[in-house]
Amino acid sequence: MKSRLILVIGDALLAILAVCSASLVRFGALEDISFDILDITRLSVFALFTVFSSFFLELYDLDKQKRNLELFARVLIATAISFLILTPVYYSIHFLMLGRGLFVLSLVFFGVYQLLLHAGYEHMMHSSGLARRVLVLGTGALAKKIGDLIVKTNHQHILKGYVNLTGESAHVPAGAIVGNGGGLVKTVKENRAHKLVVSLSERRGFFPVQDVMDCKFSGIEVIDAPSFYEEMTGTLLLENITPSWFIFSNGFKMNSTLRFHKRAFDLAFSLLGLVLVLPLFPLIMLAIKMDSRGPVFFKQVRMGEREKVFMLYKFRTMRQDAETGTGAVWAQKNDSRVTRIGKFLRKTRIDELPQLYNVLKGEMSFVGPRPERPEFIIELKKRIPYYSERHFVKPGVTGWAQIRYPYGASVEDALEKLRHDLYYIKNISLILDLLIVIETIKVMLFGRGAR
Repeated sequence: MKSRLILVIGDALLAILAVCSASLVRFGALEDISFDILDITRLSVFALFTVFSSFFLELYDLDKQKRNLELFARVLIATAISFLILTPVYYSIHFLMLGRGLFVLSLVFFGVYQLLLHAGYEHMMHSSGLARRVLVLGTGALAKKIGDLIVKTNHQHILKGYVNLTGESAHVPAGAIVGNGGGLVKTVKENRAHKLVVSLSERRGFFPVQDVMDCKFSGIEVIDAPSFYEEMTGTLLLENITPSWFIFSNGFKMNSTLRFHKRAFDLAFSLLGLVLVLPLFPLIMLAIKMDSRGPVFFKQVRMGEREKVFMLYKFRTMRQDAETGTGAVWAQKNDSRVTRIGKFLRKTRIDELPQLYNVLKGEMSFVGPRPERPEFIIELKKRIPYYSERHFVKPGVTGWAQIRYPYGASVEDALEKLRHDLYYIKNISLILDLLIVIETIKVMLFGRGAR
């Protein structure tokens, strides 16, 4: 998350630098830029749309390493998309225009600057000399999960081995266990590790308090397995989290100020969304009517904030008798109950647009955990720990789980989505909401994860 934010801010600043560079090349001075309110608005609009285009080409997706040729292609296409989006914006709102020659030259400079920044960042992220060397304290099942995570992911961490101080049964390769009994600090220093991840499956009566404290006071970063897992994956390791972890963790700060700002965010985006999509509603309604019999809109009881029920609205995507004889069941892949137009509406998430009305009413937020049906929640609360905690915020039209995990259709899927939902609640902020909104637009355009 921090790495993404660094690149986003870096690109925004480079967009402004690109306009200044273009002005210097074209006019020999910053003649067209006086940095008054109007110019700051122009620069902000240019930066906003160039960064927005970069999101669509996944230039901020750091999970996969990009080769130089692939990175060049993505930057080139993102620059072209910026041109296609900004051109009608400039012709529609003339006072925002940079000037024809200055606009194109600014895009060229931005493309070059962005390529250099991202190529340099990719090299730095995956340079073994700059990578964070990690030792895992523990050799059990939890330690193996953390070790596998370090090896399989493309983050800037290198696994140096596992340390067994407690006699824990080994679930890791014997050759990966390091240390010769000389103490934890000595083992860490011998392996030149920057970070120690405490990953003991059982701590009570076995936790080496003094050894870990010695590491901490020796300048070594010490982190527990759930926090490290969160840092690496953007989800929570629910199986190894205790209630005290929730209580003392640095997060879950949904105070009155944030609620006020989030409500303002919801009203602004839902009103903007309705203005943009209402002209499409007659066409969508006609298509649904022509495709199958039944009402255009579908309403269903869902559970919201503090487990209060409310009526959720959607465009109907299934035949009218979809649950006759079966009762409440999850939608499956290639579900036969989904109509032809319903498949398109689900794939593009257009069927969710009527929920903007729920947002205006205050029953939902624009961003949050997806609301579930009470029938499913009764069962999920029995089988999944901490499931009720997702109801401490308003449910959302879109959310962290929706952009990062496919459609859920089982208890196992519900667990995986809960990992994402609780991560969102822990790290809730307007910046994260904005990121989710932008990613949602990308999901809608490319139809990922729907059923």
